[in-house]
Amino acid sequence: MSAVTAMARVCVTASYGSLDAPVDPRFGRCAYFVFVDTDTMRYEAIPNPAVSMPSGAGIQAAQLVAERGVEAVITGNVGPNAYQVLSSAGVRIFTGAFGTVREAVEAYKAGRLAQAPAMPMAPGFGMGRGMGMGRGMGRGMGMGMGRGVAWGPPPPSPPPLPSQQPAASPEQEAEMLEQQIRFLEQQLKEMRKRLNELRRR
Repeated sequence: MSAVTAMARVCVTASYGSLDAPVDPRFGRCAYFVFVDTDTMRYEAIPNPAVSMPSGAGIQAAQLVAERGVEAVITGNVGPNAYQVLSSAGVRIFTGAFGTVREAVEAYKAGRLAQAPAMPMAPGFGMGRGMGMGRGMGRGMGMGMGRGVAWGPPPPSPPPLPSQQPAASPEQEAEMLEQQIRFLEQQLKEMRKRLNELRRR
């Protein structure tokens, strides 16, 4: 990972709309998106309109962020459907962020954040033109992080609405969970590597 030298516009998931707000580890259901100019640290904060959606919050949030022309998203964790929307729009995704929004941006500029590994498309969840995607799983494997590291259970899946597509099969859901486990294991590996670096100082 190399330090960022050029000016960039990034989006950080936050608990409220300020540079001093804690990073919200959830992407699709974060409280606020804070858009920051990494050169001047000027920012714009907007509430996440997808936070209360019964399903598909990650996809809707990713489309909103991608439309605002950011270079990168900085968050705690991102699901595979949101990942596909962001990556298809050319947005880089950095996970494992914690502390305040300001601290997360500084870590990004210094090249200390891990870029999320590529996620394969889940079976039966195709992506079409205009970043239109199939219905999201609704099962976030959230990683809660503050000054320390706190792991929480995934939020419950909301019941499908009558107008939505049928729920994924057990095989599709199992594959999705396996992908998320692999992703979280990679994050844990990066965090342990960083912890060892800090302890050696």
